[in-house]
Amino acid sequence: MLMIDGYNLLRAVQNLLEQASDFTDIQLCRMVDEYLYRTKKRGQIIFDGVGPRDKSGFNNLRNLEVIFSGTIHEADDVIEKLIRENSAPRNLAVVSSDRRIKTAANKRKADAVDCVDFWTEVIKQLEKKKKRQAEPPAKFYGISEAETEYWLREFGLLK
Repeated sequence: MLMIDGYNLLRAVQNLLEQASDFTDIQLCRMVDEYLYRTKKRGQIIFDGVGPRDKSGFNNLRNLEVIFSGTIHEADDVIEKLIRENSAPRNLAVVSSDRRIKTAANKRKADAVDCVDFWTEVIKQLEKKKKRQAEPPAKFYGISEAETEYWLREFGLLK
């Protein structure tokens, strides 16, 4: 399970990109979701605040749950609480460059991952081409006339 400090990762990614202001939280979530899907993992990304009024951009994520901390709590508070309440913290990887979050992860023996290191892994995974299985030629060309005749006879459709 992956737990991500949303805006912490977003700022780290924006610092790495030339067109920083063009990269949004929705794009980040879609890329992380694709990474999680390809690596067969699940995750949560926690952002400060209530998020945008229209949250439809966060819909249809397969392996990533998006959480907003609300107006009363900061994302760091929510992340710390989720780390404390996690029933299997040794199976948890917490992505943040924030010392407070890393300390909370280490206390529970969870893996603390730096944002830049995580993003490097995401990009590496997304740049890999999906391995395609070779399709049998019969799929494209159909079966031969002799095979067709055999099966028609076998099923009693041809005498």
